[in-house]
Amino acid sequence: MNEQELKKKLEMMRTEHRDLDAAIIALTEAGSSDQLQIARLKKRKLHLRDQIAIVEDTLLPDIIA
Repeated sequence: MNEQELKKKLEMMRTEHRDLDAAIIALTEAGSSDQLQIARLKKRKLHLRDQIAIVEDTLLPDIIA
């Protein structure tokens, strides 16, 4: 993937991460008794966070000073 594709993918993942956060908050505030669904959303959110970190590392390589 080139840099432009990685940036687009990163933005899409960040958007999905925010959407998942909003969904988790909405379900929690609504008093949802479906804890399994909330747990799945949280797991997906964590997985996305890890993927975001990988793409960010690819775009911004470590500089040894």
